[in-house]
Amino acid sequence: MAGSFGYEVEHYALSMEIGELKLFPRIREAAAGSPELQIVAPGMSCRSQIRDGTGATAFHPVTMLAEALADQVPG
Repeated sequence: MAGSFGYEVEHYALSMEIGELKLFPRIREAAAGSPELQIVAPGMSCRSQIRDGTGATAFHPVTMLAEALADQVPG
């Protein structure tokens, strides 16, 4: 999606086509094999493209790190 490129009406379809080349099929395949799959993507546009193209939620790496650390802290 490359930043705002894929949000522009005239580029959205191309952005989805590019995602279908490798990214979306690999996410679908991985999700089918692992229901607990967690997807990490640093960019907001990357996470949006993943959601739009696959329905999956991708998380920012810092969010995943914070959750992992919170799980390690005694309650």
